[in-house]
Amino acid sequence: MALLGAQLVITLIMVSVIQKLGSHFSVAKWILCSTGLIRYLYPTDQELRSLVGFFKEKHKKGKHSENGKVSDTFQIPRNLDITLESAPVTALDVIHLKYYSDFQWLLDFSIYGAIVYASTEVYNNWYPIKDEINLSMLWCCLVIGFAFKVLIILWIQYFKGEESTGERSTCIVTGFVFLLTAMIILIIDENTLELGLDNAYASFNHSASIFLKNQGLSSSGPASKLIVKLVLAVTCGFIGSLFTFPGLRVSKMHWDTLKYYRDNKLLLLFANLSYVSPLILASLWLTPVSRNYLTVRIFSRMTKPIMTPNAFESMRIIAIIVAVTLKLVLMPIYLQSYLNLAKQRLETQKKEAGRISNKEFQKKIAAVFYYLCVVALQYIAPLIICLYCTFMLKTLGGYSWEALYKDIDSGECLAPEALPEPKIFSDDEEKTVAQTAQEFHLALSSIKQIFTTEVFRGVFGLATWWSCFTLFATTAMGMLYQSYFAKI
Repeated sequence: MALLGAQLVITLIMVSVIQKLGSHFSVAKWILCSTGLIRYLYPTDQELRSLVGFFKEKHKKGKHSENGKVSDTFQIPRNLDITLESAPVTALDVIHLKYYSDFQWLLDFSIYGAIVYASTEVYNNWYPIKDEINLSMLWCCLVIGFAFKVLIILWIQYFKGEESTGERSTCIVTGFVFLLTAMIILIIDENTLELGLDNAYASFNHSASIFLKNQGLSSSGPASKLIVKLVLAVTCGFIGSLFTFPGLRVSKMHWDTLKYYRDNKLLLLFANLSYVSPLILASLWLTPVSRNYLTVRIFSRMTKPIMTPNAFESMRIIAIIVAVTLKLVLMPIYLQSYLNLAKQRLETQKKEAGRISNKEFQKKIAAVFYYLCVVALQYIAPLIICLYCTFMLKTLGGYSWEALYKDIDSGECLAPEALPEPKIFSDDEEKTVAQTAQEFHLALSSIKQIFTTEVFRGVFGLATWWSCFTLFATTAMGMLYQSYFAKI
């Protein structure tokens, strides 16, 4: 029995592609530098001096520093009539931006992971994977891990420094709000919100009890249902806190997109559809709203429901992929709306009275482009988490890409007696590679005995639905802020 077959070949080919192609072509660099993004340049000190009427003769009579040079800092009126120059974003501009390497690695690696996953799914369609390890799931785990790592790094920045007290408080408050929300959701009946957690817990507890008894340990289960749901609620609250500022940022960019592209009706249609897509996706797990209408109810002049249960499961998975793809396609539009924030800051400043230093003004304009990669990470990281949780739900949950004419695997655990007995070797007998592989296969079978299909459906079903729900909740909170509280 081969532990690794064509999957290992796919993985090795992709690793070779990353090594050879990664240094020459980058999708992340292409999005930033080849999609027509325009950045705005801040005026130089000389341009500001000329605008306020400061000539060299006046500066020579002004305040001098200790070494006899003219001070670099001076005051300008806030309502000074300034026009910002624009320039296309180039590779030399973005390479020095903060978190550029993280953005490039995350987006490029997620695309490579998607190619590996798609190739494995095509291979699995022709030659079903039964006794092999699905290496595409390892790629998915790595992508999700990198995405969470980036979000945690950005999240930690709000807890550093004395100037981030507002952001820090927002993260803490929203974390507890999402924790409370998750607790409420986890006690909702499965007939209303079909996350599959009850079946997952029952399957895991039963399989783990059998496994422990088979090892000579007496146990009724590894953990109580209350503890499991409490851990899940805390995890959901933390994820909600991580998604807070990305959601607020996306809302701000969407608000600006509606303003800057108000004449492009088709673009506004896709932008609004993309914005509400997380709400539509989250509603697909509400049984009275979605499943009952599509798989149970028989409408007039019809002899059967619109969809079969298997087709409905496939539709949910495909809908998430389409929604994430649409958001990625619209990403350059949203990034340009963010870059236009420099002009928006200037227009807001012109309405204010008083004076501002040249350094502070230049910093205000330059900071917009300086944080471009941070904004790009906040845009794509939640989408990548949602997408790859969907991939793992489909594969580990035993679902199909198309409507099946037979029931999907029920996910029942394999009885310990059905597993082959391990071969015992003497101390003097040397184990061959095949014998070691057999022992590894037995250990893998024991793990599969505990983590059944039902368990994966519950865990990744919750992860997928919660990602969609928090995306909608945070963006809705940001839109509420933009509509009623922000200064427009």
